[in-house]
Amino acid sequence: MLEPANGDAPTLVIGAHYDSYGTTPGANDNGSGTAATLELARALSDLRGRSRLRLRFAFFANEEPPYFQTAHMGSLAYAKALAAGRERTLGMISLETIGFYSDAKGSQHYPFPLSALYPDTGNFIAFVGMTSSRPFIRTTVAAFRREAAFPSIGGSAPGFVQGIDWSDHWAFAQVGMPALMITDTAPFRYRYYHSEADTPDRLDYDRMARVVDGVERVVRAWARKGAL
Repeated sequence: MLEPANGDAPTLVIGAHYDSYGTTPGANDNGSGTAATLELARALSDLRGRSRLRLRFAFFANEEPPYFQTAHMGSLAYAKALAAGRERTLGMISLETIGFYSDAKGSQHYPFPLSALYPDTGNFIAFVGMTSSRPFIRTTVAAFRREAAFPSIGGSAPGFVQGIDWSDHWAFAQVGMPALMITDTAPFRYRYYHSEADTPDRLDYDRMARVVDGVERVVRAWARKGAL
């Protein structure tokens, strides 16, 4: 955690799950998100004692089945602890499978009915969450587009839409905190998802770094003003 300049500053949580599915290597899911969270904590460490936000960097166990969306999910325990402590939390950012991109037409797919709304080329990063977090998603996407020259989309949908709640942001939504997932859309683009072929050589480190740099710039801008 990076303590703020003032003890009553609101909190922003940035987190990722570090477990992988079964025996899979998990380079993208979720080594990419874990590495991004570590890098953000390192890059933003100069804000300690100077930020107008309290920045919590969290690493969660038990995001994958059989624990997913159960009481054993690490992020749910963390979110409940924040809520019980009545910590004023502006939002939570879940970094989830951010390492794969493609410039080929037809490389991007979506669950129904989103295919009618978004592009079919998988060269972008997505900011998604449930409808309860729509204002937070819109604010974050707008900030990212100001700070980063990288293709992006944003969207919210009810939790029954496939994939919308497939990460740790779900846990924070359960306790009424705004939350979103930053993702390359996982199985809707990445054919190695939850497989033994999810290995480091599949990832696009240049584009992944550009996404992390953009998120860093967003958090710095928010930390300066103490608000989103």
